[in-house]
Amino acid sequence: MENILLPKVIIFFQIVFIDIVMAADNAIIIGLIASSFAAKDRKRIILLGVFGAFLFRVIFAAITVQLLQYPILKVIGGALLIWIVVKLIKDLELFDALKTSKQQSPTKPKKPPSFASAVYAIVVADVTLSFDNVLGVAAAAKNETELLIFGLLLSVLLVGTVATFFANYIKNHKWVGVLGLVVILFVALQLILGGTNEIYPGTLPEFILKII
Repeated sequence: MENILLPKVIIFFQIVFIDIVMAADNAIIIGLIASSFAAKDRKRIILLGVFGAFLFRVIFAAITVQLLQYPILKVIGGALLIWIVVKLIKDLELFDALKTSKQQSPTKPKKPPSFASAVYAIVVADVTLSFDNVLGVAAAAKNETELLIFGLLLSVLLVGTVATFFANYIKNHKWVGVLGLVVILFVALQLILGGTNEIYPGTLPEFILKII
């Protein structure tokens, strides 16, 4: 009995760890986008992001075997994440918020990003990170269907709770948003380098392989 249960316990904790890391990334993006809107729209954006995270995770889980065969999708996903980082820097003006008030121009109010653009960015983020999350959980689950389902549900729960926290906190602490962008960029580079290494094995230096 111990020999049967032990691997499942290890898989369980692997899935929990993967979910915490990936859900945090997904939540950071949702929180970053939502933080620049009023409370009412902020809640709508977070709910949309959580629903999208759940929907795309279910879709990708259904076709995970096929997805694992195409590392090029990891490269594309990483490129999309970099695009989101650039867009967030421009729309949310997080780096401008870190400047002193003397450096900012009070006579030129900034136009907030549109709700439609926020929805678009969240959908792209949900697709990309749901893909990566499902790949990680599916690889760890090793054909254990009940653990795969548990991992997906836990991920969505974490996205919802952490996204709400980030949206409210980033509103008054812009430096957290900048740190979040760095985390997202790191994940994007991991996706791109990981996919590249699968397409062209042995082309990346050893020190890079250690971080992906």
